[in-house]
Amino acid sequence: MGGGQRQRRRRAGGQVLLPVLLLGMCWRAAAERLRYTIPEELGRGSLVGPLARDLGLSPADLPARKLRLASAAKRQLKYFTVSGESGNLYVSERLDREEMCGEAASCSVSFEALVQNPLNVFHVQVAIQDINDNAPRFLQDNFQLEINELTSPGARLAVGVAEDADVGSNSLQGYELEANGYFAVEVKESPDGSKFAELVLRRALDREREPSLRLVLTALDGGDPPRSGTAQLCINVTDANDNAPVFVQDRYRASLREDAPLGSTVLNVSASDPDVGTNARITYGFGKMPAKVLKKFTVHAESGMITLQEALDFEDTRGYTLLMEAKDGGGLVAQCKVEIEVLDVNDNAPEITILSVSSPVPEDAPVGTVVALLNVKDPDSMENGEVSCELSGEAPLSLVASSIGSYKVVTASALDREQAAEHSVTVVARDRGRPALSSSTALVLEVSDVNDNAPVFEEAAYSAYVAENNAAGAPVLRVLARDPDAGANGRVSYWLAGGSVGAAEAAAYVSVEARSGALYAQRSFDYEQCREFAVVVRAQDGGEPARSSTATVRVFVLDRNDNAPRVLWPATEAGERVLGSAPALEPFEVVPRSAEAGYLVAKVVAVDADAGRNAWLSYELVQASEPALFRVGLHSGEVRTARAVSERDAAKQRLVAVVKDHGQPALSATATLHVVLAESLQEALPELSERAAGADSPAELQFYLVLALALLSALFLLSVALAVLARLRRAGPPAVLRCLGAQRLSVAGAAFPADFCEGTLPYSYNLCVASGRAVAEAAWVPPPLPSLPAEELLGGESSGKRSPSSNAGAGEPPADPDSPQVCEPARPLSLSLP
Repeated sequence: MGGGQRQRRRRAGGQVLLPVLLLGMCWRAAAERLRYTIPEELGRGSLVGPLARDLGLSPADLPARKLRLASAAKRQLKYFTVSGESGNLYVSERLDREEMCGEAASCSVSFEALVQNPLNVFHVQVAIQDINDNAPRFLQDNFQLEINELTSPGARLAVGVAEDADVGSNSLQGYELEANGYFAVEVKESPDGSKFAELVLRRALDREREPSLRLVLTALDGGDPPRSGTAQLCINVTDANDNAPVFVQDRYRASLREDAPLGSTVLNVSASDPDVGTNARITYGFGKMPAKVLKKFTVHAESGMITLQEALDFEDTRGYTLLMEAKDGGGLVAQCKVEIEVLDVNDNAPEITILSVSSPVPEDAPVGTVVALLNVKDPDSMENGEVSCELSGEAPLSLVASSIGSYKVVTASALDREQAAEHSVTVVARDRGRPALSSSTALVLEVSDVNDNAPVFEEAAYSAYVAENNAAGAPVLRVLARDPDAGANGRVSYWLAGGSVGAAEAAAYVSVEARSGALYAQRSFDYEQCREFAVVVRAQDGGEPARSSTATVRVFVLDRNDNAPRVLWPATEAGERVLGSAPALEPFEVVPRSAEAGYLVAKVVAVDADAGRNAWLSYELVQASEPALFRVGLHSGEVRTARAVSERDAAKQRLVAVVKDHGQPALSATATLHVVLAESLQEALPELSERAAGADSPAELQFYLVLALALLSALFLLSVALAVLARLRRAGPPAVLRCLGAQRLSVAGAAFPADFCEGTLPYSYNLCVASGRAVAEAAWVPPPLPSLPAEELLGGESSGKRSPSSNAGAGEPPADPDSPQVCEPARPLSLSLP
C-alpha cells in the first residue's frame, strides 16, 4: 500500500509540476522583477526558469555580463543556483515548504539577480507551491477520556486537534470515528480556520454493562490521494458527575509587548461547575500544544492565571493560541482557547548589505553612473520597519531608491582624481520607530585616472645665457613641466617644436633630453653672427590620446673679447690711386704753421665687432716725430696739437697711434698718420716731392692741383653749412634737423645695431646708428650690459666737454642716455698729392 501511495504521489507531483513549470517559463515580471512558481520537494537540479532569457540576455552575453545571485538573507541563496553557460535558474537544495514557511498560506523566496557591464539588479521571487506530502498527525497516539454514566445523549467531548503541515486543500479536512453504538464524531471549525473533532454521545452509557470503550479516530486531509492519521480513544465511564465545568468565555484574547519582562501576567481564565463537593472543584491546565508554546507560558492550577515564563520575539512568532482546560473533581473537562497577540517593539536596527561595488571608477564617468548596490532591511513591522537611507560625508555621490529595500549609489557630479583620488562616505539607515534605531556602514570609492590634464611648464618663457665660443654639448638650461595625472598619463617627455630660427633649424642650435628636459648646445655660438635666438620646447604626456603644451626658450649669446679693433681711418692700405692710374700715395694731413694748441689735426676712426666693454675703445699716441707737438683724445681718437706749431718743427711728421679695447685680455691695433706742416697745399707740395718716386708729368700735376682746389672749395662750403646747422642745433633746432633722428639709449641696456657698414670716408665724425632697426629685428630686450666707469664716461679733451656721439660707431662708451645725440660738422678733407 505504501508503494502505491508513493506512485500516486509522484504522478500527482508530475501533474502539478508541468503546469507550474509552464507558468514559470511564461511569466514575465514588471520592470526589474521576475516571478516563478514551482512545487515543493523538487529534486536537486530541477529547472526553475530561463532567468537569462527573461532578463533579455543571450547566452553570448553571459560571460561579459556575469550573471549571479545575491541576497541579504544568505540562507535563501542555498536553494537556487544559476548556470553560467545557459543562464537558467535551477534548484540546488531540497525545498520543503513546511520547513521554509511553516503554516503561512503562501510561501516564496526572494533574491536579487545581478549583472555587470553595465551594473544592474533585478528582483526575483520564486513561489513554492504546497503538495500533499504530509499526513495529518495527532499530538498523541492515545487519548484518555472519562465520561460519567449519567451523561445525557447529545453531550460533546472535545478530543483535540490533529495537525497537518500542508496548507490549502492538502491540509486537514475532517475526522472519521470507528463504528460504535455510543459515539459519533463531528468536525468543528474554529474562527482561525483550524478543524477539531468533538465526540457526540448518541445514547446513554451504562458503566455496569460497558465500563470503557476503545475507538480509533482518523484524521483525513483533502489531497489526491488523501492522507490520514489515527489516534486511539480510551473512554472510561465514571459515576455520577453529571455537570462539566463551563468557561466564562469560549475564546479569550490578550496582547503582550515583545519586550514584556518574564513573569508578566497575560490574563486569567475562569470556569464554573454547578456540582458540589469534589465534582465542583476545578483545576486549570494546558491542553495538548506544541512544546515551544508550553515553554513560553505557565498557568496557575488554582487561579487560572497565565504568566510569561520565556522572552517573546515578534520577529519569530507574532501570536500564540493556547488551549486551556478546566477539570472538575469528577474528571469532567471543559476547554477554551486563549489567543495572545505579540506586539512589536522597535528592537531591531536596520540591516545594510552592500551587494556590489564598482571600484575604481574612472574620473570621466558620466553623472549618474551606478557605483554600488545596497539592500536595507528591518525585521520590525509597521513604522518600526519603515526605513529611510541616506549618505553621510562630503563626496560627489547620491543615493537613489531602486525598489523596496534596494538602493543604487550613483555619481552626483563629475569626478576629478587630481582633487580627490578616493571618496569615503557612510551609508546611514534609520527606521521610523520611537525611539528610532539606525545603523551605518562605510563605503569607499576609488577614482581611477584618465588623461585630462596637459603638462604645464613652470614658466611660459625661459631665458638662458651662453657665452660665445662655447663647446658643443655644453648645457644651456633645464625646462620642467608638471602633469598632475598619474602613471603614463603624467609621464612627461620633451622635444623641440621650432623657434625663431625655424622648426627645421632649431635642432642645429640646441637639443633637448626627452626625459629630463635639459637643453644642450649643438654647436659653438658666435656673438657677432647670432646674438640671440628662441626655440620652442614641447612637453607631452604618455596618455592616450596624448596632451601637450609648449614653452619658449630664449637663448642669449654673451660676448667675449675675440675681435681686435679695426682702424677705418687712416686707411691701412698702401695708398689709393687717383683716376685709376696715379701711383700709390700715403694719405696725409696738412696743418698750418699758424695752428695754435688744440688744433684738430685728424680723427682716428676704429670699430670693434665685439659688444659692451669688449667694444669700448681707447686711443694712445705711441710714436711721433715731435712727441710734444701732438696728443690724441683717449676716447675720441681726435689728434690735436698739444702746443702751437713753431718754425723749428719739421715739415713732415709721422704719428703712430694704438687703439685698445677694454676686454680681458685687451686687444689692439695701430694707425699711422702722416702730417705736413704748411700754410697751404701749394706750400706742402715741395715737401712731398721727395716722397714721390718717379714724379709725374706737369700735366698730371696740374690736373691734381685743379682737382684739389675744387674739392677744397666744396668742403669749405660744406663746412660753412654744417657750422650754421651746429649753431642752430645749439639754439634748439627742430627735430627734423637732428642727426638722422638719433634715439636715446635705453637705461635697461644698450641697443646694438643688427649690423654695421664700414665706410671709406675718413672724416665722418659721428657714426649715427639707427637703434630702432635692431629692436625691430629682435622682439626681445637683449641682456643688460655692464655700466661704464664714471671716469671713462666723463673723460674728455682739453675743452672739458665731448660730443655725446663723437665716437659712437668706433666702440666708444655711450654718453648720457637721456641726452640726444649731436652730430659734429665734418672738417675739411685732406688729400694725398704727389
